[in-house]
Amino acid sequence: MLRKPCVIHTTSLPASVRATLVLVSLCLAAVVAHAEESEKAEKKTVVEAGSTVGIEYTLTLEDGTKVDNNVGGEAMLVEQGSGQIIPGLDKELIGMKVNEVKQVKVTPDEAYGQLDPAAFTEVPVSELPENARQPGMMLMAQDDQGRTQRLRVHKIEGDKATLDFNHPLAGKTLFFDIKILEVQ
Repeated sequence: MLRKPCVIHTTSLPASVRATLVLVSLCLAAVVAHAEESEKAEKKTVVEAGSTVGIEYTLTLEDGTKVDNNVGGEAMLVEQGSGQIIPGLDKELIGMKVNEVKQVKVTPDEAYGQLDPAAFTEVPVSELPENARQPGMMLMAQDDQGRTQRLRVHKIEGDKATLDFNHPLAGKTLFFDIKILEVQ
């Protein structure tokens, strides 16, 4: 059975009782505010959409080759869901907590894409700098719009060089060891 709330008219109470009621009310309000603040602070330890996240990571390829890491260095700060990092890693951050460690496998389709055969082009070897005339050399070039692009010398056959404009990690499955250092 529901009861009607009890209403006390404090004007009929002595001043000392009214003062005590005011103090009790203020204390209760402070307790509620503190509980709400604690709950908000607790939420900031879990990665949600739009969170700014500090990550420690090691990136390894399928053959065990270490590509990159920031372990022992400065955290990589990213905004979850903003497209600052590859989609396959970004989505794995959701729900992780501060100090949580996770291993993440990211396929090419959720990383830098598959190798694009159209991104290979053949040029005369004479157009390459002399110190870059060997497979694997990384070069920078400008396209017709003046944008800088990275490319790799894929192979050299006679007087022809095949250049690869794909991202160096295109077509590769990536393995990340990540640790959440902070969540904002």
